[in-house]
Parts: sequence; structure tokens; C-alpha cells
Amino acid sequence: MALDIAIDCADGLDVDSGRFRVVAAAQAALSAAARFDEDTEVELSVRLVDNAESAELNGEWRDKPYATNVLSFPAEVSLPGLVVLGDLVICMPIVAQEAQAQGKTLAAHVEHMIVHGVLHLLGHDHIGDDEAERMESIERRVMADLGHDDPYLERAPR
Repeated sequence: MALDIAIDCADGLDVDSGRFRVVAAAQAALSAAARFDEDTEVELSVRLVDNAESAELNGEWRDKPYATNVLSFPAEVSLPGLVVLGDLVICMPIVAQEAQAQGKTLAAHVEHMIVHGVLHLLGHDHIGDDEAERMESIERRVMADLGHDDPYLERAPR
């Protein structure tokens, strides 16, 4: 599997996306939860946004007019040799607030949002308890493989 990721950052957002291991996080999630042929190209788009853009998208697509940490928009396009997973939208101010409140580094939380979002794009969900347990188990394993603590472990704020 070859992974092609396009990373875009909203105008005016002061974020150095290079400090996050976006590709590694996405690859780890895909390796843990999907099986693609060696020759398959997988495409993913990641956009880092501010509160206003997140709230606009969340309102338009989910009828929830407020900013949220990550939104996933599955493309569900699969052709011979090509899988277009879809788009992830990560609200950096929300993720930064959550990271601080949860005692995590910003990099660890951004990478968790990538893993979480990729799992959603692959069809995983956390609406029911059983679904949530399965999805969180994968997230814990992937984050450990990336060298991070359990993303659901309660910690004191930093």
C-alpha cells in the first residue's frame, strides 16, 4: 500500500503541520484496521482549520453548528489499484484546548485525531458501547505503536 496525503492549512492559522507525524499516524491506523494490496494507492486529505470553519462544516454536514475536534468525510471511492478514503478536518484550537486539558502534548493529540478520523473513514464508529470499545482498542494499540500513551487515560492538565 502506498499512502498519498494532501495536507492543507486554513489561511491565518499559525500551524506548522510538519511537527505532526500525520503520515505515520494515518499509516499506522490503516495497517491496524484495513487490508490493502501492496500495489494499492490510498489517498487521504487532511485540512487543519480554525473554530469558525469547523463550526460551519459541522453545522452544514451534521446539523451541529459548533466547532469540534475532528470531522471525517468518507469518499467511498475504490477503483482497481486506488482507494480514496476521504477528508479529515481537524480544528486546531479545539485540539489544542483538549490536549492541555487532558495533559497531552499537542503532537500526540493531533496524531490521535488522525488515527481516530482514519478509523471513521474506514467505517468504524463509537455510537454504541461495543462499537466504542472496539474502536478505542484499535486507537490505544495504534497510539502505543506510535510511542504515545493511552489516549483515553485520564491525566492532570499540563
